[in-house]
Amino acid sequence: MTLKLFLILLHNIVSFVIRIFMLVSVPRWHPPATAMAWLLVIFIWPVPGFLFYILLSSRKLPQKRTQRHENSIAKLMEENDAIERIREYTMPQLPEKLEKFARLGQSLADMPVMGGNKIKPITNTYKLFENIARDIDRAKDHVHLLYFIMNEDKATACIIQALERAARRGVSCRILADSIGSKTFLKKTAPRLRKAGVKVVEALPPSLFRRFKANARFDLRNHRKIMVIDGIKAYTGSHNLIEPTYRRKAKGLPWCDITLSVEGPVVTQIQRVFVEDWYVETGEFLQNTIPQPKLDPRDVLIQTVPSGPCYPTENYQRLVAAALHQAQRRIVITTPYLIPDEALLEAMEVAVLGGTQVQLVVPEKPDQFLAGNASKAYYEQILDIGVELYLYKEGILHAKTMTIDDDLTFFGTSNFDIRSFELNFEINLILYGRNPLLDIRHIQETYIDSSRKLTLDEWKKRPLYEETIQNVTKLFSPLL
Repeated sequence: MTLKLFLILLHNIVSFVIRIFMLVSVPRWHPPATAMAWLLVIFIWPVPGFLFYILLSSRKLPQKRTQRHENSIAKLMEENDAIERIREYTMPQLPEKLEKFARLGQSLADMPVMGGNKIKPITNTYKLFENIARDIDRAKDHVHLLYFIMNEDKATACIIQALERAARRGVSCRILADSIGSKTFLKKTAPRLRKAGVKVVEALPPSLFRRFKANARFDLRNHRKIMVIDGIKAYTGSHNLIEPTYRRKAKGLPWCDITLSVEGPVVTQIQRVFVEDWYVETGEFLQNTIPQPKLDPRDVLIQTVPSGPCYPTENYQRLVAAALHQAQRRIVITTPYLIPDEALLEAMEVAVLGGTQVQLVVPEKPDQFLAGNASKAYYEQILDIGVELYLYKEGILHAKTMTIDDDLTFFGTSNFDIRSFELNFEINLILYGRNPLLDIRHIQETYIDSSRKLTLDEWKKRPLYEETIQNVTKLFSPLL
């Protein structure tokens, strides 16, 4: 037997063993859709598929990281004085329907609804960055930033310079930047900021040696966007800290985002998310970061919902599904990526069958080939169940929002896809009441006005090669 024949025979035997072994083991550890996607990969490419499965299949975090997350919660609970100061805001009066939903949110995310807040939506990226730089210049004690993508460019230079000034005057400045999303920033800008006195930490550094490192798999990312100034003001939303045409300048398609400026007691919850992440990455627990909230009369009720692999369930996905099921009149959703699971598809279908108007706004031209085509593969099913689908024409719609009837708003960093619900670390706010909903609904309607409505007949006429690509990528959507 020649060496070539021996290697071919060995490859065939190994491939057969891998297929049989994975056929038995994969369904034990994954939901049916995810298991089918993995088995498809493994049966087509047994050896590479097996290696990818070892690297990417588990969403379970190493014990060290999980233990630090639990320890951070326990340490925060020890700050009883700070918690008592804000207790009066944690039990606002809600209608019975919303009160039940708020209890569900608290059960899943361990965060109560808090009243006495003020919000301001900001859509203009340059104005947002100017506001952030101004608030950093006003900071007296600390500035905390946690972002998936950070970069130093013409748009963000004012923020970088403000951080340097703040650190030099004695303000504690801390930055958590995702290892993959902020790779250039961590390599080029972080060393200069550290010299100025800013503490910069790489979040979720990837490693193939996952058993010995803090991160279990390299594609688990910290997708949160948080900024907290002195514990009294926060920013969170879909904006990354980068100029608004990144990766799309040649095509003239800006990113379209929303960030909320938040003041009031709920800032303590947003601060808590940063403190937990900082402790998990560094082992340093930040004490005395929850000041006495201002007592100005404000009326916005907000609940913070952090999510990620460190939680026992997909808490944000469950809240979205519950909200869809309780809707009675109108649902409006904006998202850059549309890869729902069966529970969310069923919830939208039930809402439509019950007479609820469901409107979904997505970018006409997605920014990613795989995720974009996987999203388009769901369009026919979405349209067939009666959802109104709008394709945004003015850029890459990146805002992640959902409004329910006239009293419930979801806002934050989570896309309407499996990755955001199961794999990424995210932060979202649930806003209760009519006034905040009207603020976000107004912006949603400007997106609808800048979109074209897609019909089922039009979509069915797309070229066969496009449909084929979309259906193939859909098979792998549970892995995207």
